[in-house]
Amino acid sequence: MIKSSDTPTSVAGMYRLYISVIIMLPFIPWKTLRSSEINKKDWSTVFLAGLFLGLYFLCWMESLVYTSVASSMVILSLQPLFVMIGSYFMFRERTNILTILCLLGALLGSVIIAWGDIGVSREALIGDGLSLLGTILVSAYMLAGQKVSRKIHANLYSVIVFFIGGSVMLIYSLLNNITLVEYDSSDWTYFFLLAVIPTIFGQYIFNLLLKSIGATTVSVGIIGEPVLAIILAYLFLGETISIFQSAGGLMTLLSMGMYFWLQSLNHSVANYKSN
Repeated sequence: MIKSSDTPTSVAGMYRLYISVIIMLPFIPWKTLRSSEINKKDWSTVFLAGLFLGLYFLCWMESLVYTSVASSMVILSLQPLFVMIGSYFMFRERTNILTILCLLGALLGSVIIAWGDIGVSREALIGDGLSLLGTILVSAYMLAGQKVSRKIHANLYSVIVFFIGGSVMLIYSLLNNITLVEYDSSDWTYFFLLAVIPTIFGQYIFNLLLKSIGATTVSVGIIGEPVLAIILAYLFLGETISIFQSAGGLMTLLSMGMYFWLQSLNHSVANYKSN
C-alpha cells in the first residue's frame, strides 16, 4: 500500500496512527489505569516507545521511496537479532544454540530473498540506510514495550504510543511545510486501510503479545513479513518473484516454524518441571 501511493510518507504514517487511536479509544479499559503499578520511570519508557515508533515509521516508510519492498524488508528482518541482544542485556534472557541456529536460518533465508535485488540496493543506499535505522528504532520500541507490558494494558499502551508516534510525524510534516488535508478520497481510504490492516491487525497484535511471549519471539514472527510482502508486491505491484526469493522464502518459513516449535517445547518442559 505504501509503494502504491504518492502521498508523503510522514502524512500517511501520521494518519495511519491517528486513525488507529480513534478506532481503539472505545476499547480502552480506563479502570485498569487506577490499579496499575506504573510509575514515572515507566511512563518515560512509554513515551520513548512512542517516540521510537514514530521515528521508525518515518524512516522505514520513507525507505520504500528509494528502494524496493524486498530490499527494505530484508533489512527489517535483522530486527530479531537486535532484539535478542537487547533482551540479554535488559532482561537477562538466554537463548540456546538450536534457537540461535533457527534464527540465523531465517535471516539467511531473508538474505537469499533479496539476493536478486542486490543491484538495486547498491543504487539505493539512502533507502537501505533508512531501513536499517528504522530496524534499530523498531527493535528499541519492542524492548521498551516488553519492559512495561506487565504494568499497563496493551490497549491503553497502544493508544498512547500510536498517538505519540503520530505526533512525531505531524511535527515533521509541519516543519517541512507538507500539506495535511488536501488529499483525494482514494488517499483517505488508503490512510484508513493502513490504520486497520498493518497497524491494528499488526502493531497492536505485536503489543498484545509482548506480555506473554516477549519481544524476541514477536520479532522472529515479523521475519515472515518479507515473504508475505513479496507475494503481495507480485500480485498488486507487478514485481517479479525470482528463484532466489522462492528458495529464501521457503527457508525463512521453515526456520521460523522450527524456532516456534522449539519455543513451545521449552515452554512445555518448563511447565512440567514447575508442576
